[in-house]
Amino acid sequence: MAKKPKPTTPNSNAVDRAQHARTSRCLIRRARAATLSTALKSADGWPYGSLITAGFDYDLSPILLFSTLSDHTRNLAVDSRASLLFEETSRLKNPQTGPRVSVLGRITKTTDATHQRRFLAQHPEAALYAGFGDFAFFRMDITRVHFVGGFAKAVWFKAPDILSDAKAAAALSKAESGVLVHMNEDHGDAIDHYANALLGRSGRGWRMTGIDPDGADLRLGGRTARLEFAEPVHTRKAIREELVRLARLDG
Repeated sequence: MAKKPKPTTPNSNAVDRAQHARTSRCLIRRARAATLSTALKSADGWPYGSLITAGFDYDLSPILLFSTLSDHTRNLAVDSRASLLFEETSRLKNPQTGPRVSVLGRITKTTDATHQRRFLAQHPEAALYAGFGDFAFFRMDITRVHFVGGFAKAVWFKAPDILSDAKAAAALSKAESGVLVHMNEDHGDAIDHYANALLGRSGRGWRMTGIDPDGADLRLGGRTARLEFAEPVHTRKAIREELVRLARLDG
């Protein structure tokens, strides 16, 4: 008599890795600034840290705006390898217990209009100098990511394990403009609900400024908020369903 197969359960390590990957993506996308580390070209490659602002492409790739006169830009011209540290630890009593993500990759110049638009949507104040002749946009091609969620909670990821699904990113890049126009023109109350009831942010007149597989960016004047989806969305239909679901939540 054949033995019955044993019921299978998800591998706990695989589940943990998937959760850590999701946490890493969301933490990165929430960030507006990071610490950039490059190799100092004038000092035998000594590590050099810089505070920078970051935007993100649909697939999570960091998009950056640098002065071509800055030391870190000159460093990258010699060695494009770099790391970006994103963290949410500074306000904790013990910062070591908080989450942080180191993103490793190569940073190169980009003239892609989509990259420029994404960055400026997330940092509109940068439009003041984005057109200057000595400023340029850059994009990081991620190779590895290191997530630390606190004591004894650290995981390395390769790029394919952390980047948003390529098809989803492509689909959202085509759908984003229409979704933003529709939400901002026809569903301003829903956007205020997301900000007020779900995110605890005050004020009326919030605008939705960006969409990606993991969530949406909101803005009111100089204030920003990040609305995260329960699960990554892959199609315009999925965006609509998730935004409707969130609009029905009471917070």
